[in-house]
Parts: sequence; structure tokens; C-alpha cells
Amino acid sequence: MAAPANNELLSDVSSYYETKLAAHGETARGVDWNGEASQSLRFEQLCKIIAEPEGFSINDLGCGYGALNEYLALSFAGFSYNGFDISEAMVAAAQRRQGANAMDVSAAKRTARFVAADRPDGIADYGIASGIFNVRLDWSEAAWQSYLDSTLDVLDQTSRRGFAFNCLTSYSDPDKMRDHLHYADPCRIFDRCKRRYSRNVALLHDYGLYEFTILVRKQP
Repeated sequence: MAAPANNELLSDVSSYYETKLAAHGETARGVDWNGEASQSLRFEQLCKIIAEPEGFSINDLGCGYGALNEYLALSFAGFSYNGFDISEAMVAAAQRRQGANAMDVSAAKRTARFVAADRPDGIADYGIASGIFNVRLDWSEAAWQSYLDSTLDVLDQTSRRGFAFNCLTSYSDPDKMRDHLHYADPCRIFDRCKRRYSRNVALLHDYGLYEFTILVRKQP
């Protein structure tokens, strides 16, 4: 469960995303992205953490309506997917979509489940978090940084082979930055991951979006 200091923060973020889902439905805009093309580009970067074509397990923290699960199905033959989100409305949407595609999932040797939670309930080969560090709302930089760092610890603790996540970048053009969003320093985050989690860390900051992706690869 979330630390007490994070409970109110997560509640605010959940309400924000549920408003987006109600307005835009099960689409990229429904999870506060600009569109499906940029969402797929983000998934492409995050999935570089995966080292095998099938047979792996993955925890998706902040799974939304399950878009990553659908993206994975296009590229990998078989896997075990676990989606977790703080919004019960998002989880319900993901479960409905999964139910509609249950036959296809079974045929492709894939399993998927969705749980309303703020952290994975078990260890998987890989952990992925897309977009969960962006929407700071009115919370202070110090509070948000504490939440970000503690969540990276959770990703480390619940992944066996590695984890990947993205953040908006502090190198964004000033005129495009918004007060309610968090723009992380990629150098600080890279240094934390390198010193705390693994010797093998990659920083991807070259794919045309105002963000970066970090891949943390663990020794077998």
C-alpha cells in the first residue's frame, strides 16, 4: 500500500485521470496523452527493456485501460501481463477490454489481469511505468520528488530482470511547459538509478518527445 504521505497525492492523481477517462474514453487522450502515435512511440522505448520474444512476465504500474498489454500482443508471442492502477475506473475499463478479447488472448498463449492497487502484488521479470510521474497538479516539487523516488524503489523491488519508466524532461522548451506537470532532471534520475539499482542503466532522450525513458537492466 502507499505510504500515508502519498495517499492524498494518489487520490488527487486518480481523480484527475478519471476525469480524462470520462471525457475521452479508452483512448490515448483518456490517459492524458496527445494521441495514439506518441503513445505507441513511448511503448516502443519502454519495451526495449524486454530481452526475449516470449515467456516473460511483466508488471505494468499505472496501466490505465490496458493499452500496453495490447501493444505487447502485437510484438511478443506469449507473456504474463499484470496491470495495476490507482483508479478503479481505469481498472474496470481494462477488464472490460480484456473480456472482449479473451479468446484472442488465450489463443496466443498470453495471460492478463488488472488490479486496483498502487503497487504490484508480486515480482515479475520486468516492471514498466508509463506516464505516472508527469501529473504533479498542485503538489510541491519536494512531495512529488519523494513520491517518484519511492515508486522507483517499488519498481526495483518488484522486478527480477529490470524495469523501465519515463518522465517529462526538464530540457523541455519553456513555452511548452505547464505548471501542473512535473519535468524531471534526467541526469539526476539516471544517477540515482545507476548508484542505487544497477550498473546497467540506459537513458533514452532521442525519440522526438519532450521526455526521456530510462531502462534499468539487472544482472541475471
